[in-house]
Amino acid sequence: MQQRVIPQLQSLPRPVFARSESMDAAMITPYHSHPWAQLSYAIRGWLSVETEVGNYIAPPQRAIWIPGGIRHQVISSAGTEMRGLYLQPGVTPWHAQQCRVLEVSPLIRELICHFADMRCDYDEQGAEGRLVQVLLDQLAAAPEVSLSLPLPHDSRLRQLCQQLQQQPQNPQTLQQWGEQVGASEKTLSRLFLRETGMTFRAWRQRLRLLESLATLEQGRPVSDAATAAGYESTSAFIAAFHLHFGQTPGSFFQH
Repeated sequence: MQQRVIPQLQSLPRPVFARSESMDAAMITPYHSHPWAQLSYAIRGWLSVETEVGNYIAPPQRAIWIPGGIRHQVISSAGTEMRGLYLQPGVTPWHAQQCRVLEVSPLIRELICHFADMRCDYDEQGAEGRLVQVLLDQLAAAPEVSLSLPLPHDSRLRQLCQQLQQQPQNPQTLQQWGEQVGASEKTLSRLFLRETGMTFRAWRQRLRLLESLATLEQGRPVSDAATAAGYESTSAFIAAFHLHFGQTPGSFFQH
């Protein structure tokens, strides 16, 4: 995976600014932050944003909202076509204080693509400025989707979660993890719920389903994604996937 150079922007030429970028190889943008908000969107390929409090994944038709001041790194798959928006705080009074994954409607997609082709010093008072306002209105109303994975602060849970992220199919029970990290099952269960808002079982299932997206995005069989995610049967994986995402694995990447 190649390292991407962080764009050096001292200020934005307009309250809303767009950057287009094509990445032939898989890329990682190291941890950084900036005072303006960012919407990371790929019209092709998929993105992952990692922060200190959670990971966020954006396959096609989804985008990741990153508030200003949040330290983050961005990982993109090979062949990603990026369309990034940078927004000054004053134009997004509705913005969330934490990262979110948003659903990108066909209208938002076309607005972003058209805006990315506009000159950076567009006329804010003319037709171009009105188009930008429509885009902002659509982003404000865009629904959030469950493509994020909250991360705990407790060092014992961090150790557990990091190992599971490296090996999602690990079948160890919470009791077994407790013996490994030095805490009781009851303590870990209580901490998981308090620090992530999820039970250990629900967190691990979401991790496995999110990890399966990379396999599916490559066009590999659903059975491969099920095995990589730690499911013993493809049918059980499909059922869990549909329950979480509202779509089957086969339809998830269809535009």
